[in-house]
Amino acid sequence: MCQFCYIGRPNPFLFEFFRRRFHGSVLYRSLPVPRRHTPYFGQPDYRIYELNKRLQQRTEDSDNLWWDAFATEFFEDDASLTLAFCLEDGPKRYTIGRTLIPRYFRSIFEGGVLELYYNMKHPKESFHNTSITLDCDQCTMVTHHGKPFFTKVCTEGRLILEFTFDDLMRIKSWHFAVRSHRELIPRNVMLSQQDPGMLDQLSKNITRQGITNSTLNYLRLCVILEPMQELMSRHKAYALSPRDCLKTTLFQKWQRMVAPPGKRAARKQATETQRIEFGR
Repeated sequence: MCQFCYIGRPNPFLFEFFRRRFHGSVLYRSLPVPRRHTPYFGQPDYRIYELNKRLQQRTEDSDNLWWDAFATEFFEDDASLTLAFCLEDGPKRYTIGRTLIPRYFRSIFEGGVLELYYNMKHPKESFHNTSITLDCDQCTMVTHHGKPFFTKVCTEGRLILEFTFDDLMRIKSWHFAVRSHRELIPRNVMLSQQDPGMLDQLSKNITRQGITNSTLNYLRLCVILEPMQELMSRHKAYALSPRDCLKTTLFQKWQRMVAPPGKRAARKQATETQRIEFGR
């Protein structure tokens, strides 16, 4: 066997030969320097890891500014969030816009949750021209509850996320369809209870399909708040009265309903003229 052939370990003779041969040469000094990769580009699952990490940094003193900064970091300005689940009275589906997303995450913790994170198994990625889609059929939303007693709730479902195809990689669309949930109580809590009334309380669920009552109430409120977002943004942008904002919005919706597909551009120009007239 050749004296320079070593199996399974570096060859010190060859290393010394090349070091002396090429030391000081252009070839030796022009080796590429390893550079740090772009942190988020092309790594949507890592963005979820960052989202979980940011949620763990939440404190009891986190105010609206903290939650707005959280939503700005992970969600696009025109992002939407959809939750689909089935309750006793039938299937439910709620969709909220970007302005209501911070309050949604905050409502989870206001319902007695101490910790929130998302676990994904075998997510699938698909790349498009301007976006990246992450589809995970085995996603688990894990929440730790501290009241009335410690409970770990695992909400299982399908999570579909659409990210922007850029360096920020913020979420454009969030869709979580809940299939089932489990509520886990520590064994020592069950064994330490002797009161039948307390045991009966332990046997009852503290969530509905893994969602707290605080979040459910907020989603129901969003059914009223979401249509008003256009009115409030119009009032803020053009300083119109509430009555004029409502007139303009209804007029534009009526135009979109009756306008043929080929005349939408002309209708849009007429709408801008109408908006200026209302602003006078």
